[in-house]
Amino acid sequence: MKTMIAAALFAATLAAGPAAAAPEPENPARQTSWGLYLTSQEAYEMKQARGDEVLFVDVREPVEIMFTGFTDVVDVNVPFLLVDPSRWNAKKPVLEMAPNPDFAADIERALAARGLGKDAPVILMCRSGGTRGAPSANALEGLGLEAVYVVVDGFEGPTAKNDPNGPQRNVGGWKNSGLPWGYALDPKKIYTRPFD
Repeated sequence: MKTMIAAALFAATLAAGPAAAAPEPENPARQTSWGLYLTSQEAYEMKQARGDEVLFVDVREPVEIMFTGFTDVVDVNVPFLLVDPSRWNAKKPVLEMAPNPDFAADIERALAARGLGKDAPVILMCRSGGTRGAPSANALEGLGLEAVYVVVDGFEGPTAKNDPNGPQRNVGGWKNSGLPWGYALDPKKIYTRPFD
């Protein structure tokens, strides 16, 4: 009973405004016009408290999810960036990623499929909360959405640069916070596209 009361109080606090959640990132590139930020723990608690009233989106590339893990707590995977196998980045060296041209439309479809309106909270989670979190939220500008949250520590958390084994993502984030995750993917939630 105490857990249910605590969850209800947390949900009410989050509904009151962004001051109740994670602080605004200092880096302007990680900020959004909504000013709504959550830690992975807060995102989990919001989803538990409000359930199907919230759309929780993993914005990572499906290939990345396959190798780094997934949480079935998310409702849907809609990647903000997609691997472009035709473009090679020789400096890194990796395949380039390109914006998903259907990202905003896919978010709208995900809301509609769940019977949610534009007033429903949308939570976006990327790998670290950095390079795709705020940009994916900003790509939803102009859709009339009222509350778009970014998970500031992402699925894997930031890179721990002082680890004796080299830079690793072993602090913070969904994966390192004791939240439910694994390597099994739910095919009903993972983004798919046909090969050309």
